[in-house]
Amino acid sequence: MASRDPGSFRDPSATVFASGGAILRSVNGEAERNFLLLKSSGAYDDLLGRGWIIGAEEADAAVLTDMPEPARGTRVLVHPRLPFISYPYEWPFALLKRAALLHLDVQLRALDFDFALSDASAYNVQFAGHRPVFIDISSFVPYRDGDYWTGQRQFIEQFVNPLLLRALFGIAHNSWYRGALEGIASRDIVALLGRFRRWLAPDILTNITLPDLMQRRARHAPDATTRPARPLPKAALQLLLRRLHRWISKLAPKAIAPTEWQRYETDNVSYAGDEERRKRDFVADFARRHAPASAWDIGCNTGRYAEALLQNGAKSVIGFDADLDALEGAAARAAAGHLDFLPLFSDAANPSPAQGWAEAERTGLSSRRNADAVIALALVHHLAIGRNVPLPFVAEWLVGLAPRGVIEFVPKADPMVQRMLRLRRDIFADYDSGRFEQALGRHARIVRRLELAAGGRALYEFERVAG
Repeated sequence: MASRDPGSFRDPSATVFASGGAILRSVNGEAERNFLLLKSSGAYDDLLGRGWIIGAEEADAAVLTDMPEPARGTRVLVHPRLPFISYPYEWPFALLKRAALLHLDVQLRALDFDFALSDASAYNVQFAGHRPVFIDISSFVPYRDGDYWTGQRQFIEQFVNPLLLRALFGIAHNSWYRGALEGIASRDIVALLGRFRRWLAPDILTNITLPDLMQRRARHAPDATTRPARPLPKAALQLLLRRLHRWISKLAPKAIAPTEWQRYETDNVSYAGDEERRKRDFVADFARRHAPASAWDIGCNTGRYAEALLQNGAKSVIGFDADLDALEGAAARAAAGHLDFLPLFSDAANPSPAQGWAEAERTGLSSRRNADAVIALALVHHLAIGRNVPLPFVAEWLVGLAPRGVIEFVPKADPMVQRMLRLRRDIFADYDSGRFEQALGRHARIVRRLELAAGGRALYEFERVAG
């Protein structure tokens, strides 16, 4: 039986279900009429042809029998299942920017067919590799001449304000957004802007400062008869959307001070001679022998080894890293190489939890686990030494992510580990390769081991054992 997506409850006329490998959407009433109009207008085919929206085909009779009883009398649409569901608080700046521009592109093109979007939720965009795609077909509604953009405030708070936080102040949006699922309030941005006298910039004044001022006045104004709003001509709405598009296109992230994670790509003390090439060859050989449909790269940095996986048989890779500047490099690599690679922000010691309504609206990272293989290169010491997570815990967690994978162990004598220990007491007597192998062996069979240098870094290919 198809099960309702726990995050699909706000629109009772368009509920999303999962059934095996398919994503189903039951539409009824106004949502059904709007979908049929969207199809007949040519807008659906146009947007689908551009790769901007998810496909939606009517379900056949066999699928309908899997639907819960209340949904069987409705029209049911079938969407292709995306490899992975991610959230705006997990996107680096580059991906949030791409998602914002796609939303505006979809809205502008829909207006050409006399359709608009009923809201501007960032959660209506997902990624297929590095490419954003709009997934909420039921958000398309007929446009009536003179209508205002009802989703404007939501767009500003879920897309623009998080981007400005990084572009203007060098503050990452991710943790703030994770703690405020509906986005970053304009009043908070205005409070920051006031200190720096930037609120008079035309785009900020139009989209953030003045709307925030008007909302404050409306909240504190005495009760009075509200005058009807003057109609907004379609050309004015299109101009507003295009100006936003141009503004967002020019935004760039302020650099954040690099962490130890980011230095691995360029730091000469990490590898000597041909060690880096041998490491890459080990990962490439692993990918050729197993050709994972979905691989996770924990601590992906700028995506060098994710690219090696993809070039050697992996179908798609989800990367995770806590270094936001490194993730910008990974996003650029994915776009330049047209890679099926999605780099996401994640602190391995504090991943995204289940949250939202009933703690189920936005699922935690562990609930979205779908990897056939995992690689974790130059990661173990950051958890075991940097975050005081015992080696057995680290090994068990990594093996639990996928049935097979490659893990790199960096010994305590390594210059990078010594750099980490420089300003703290060494309390890690149990941190050595023997104990790591012992911990790994409790949950997996070590298939291969490659020592990159005598007594130095080593790579382990593992295969999880039953139980």
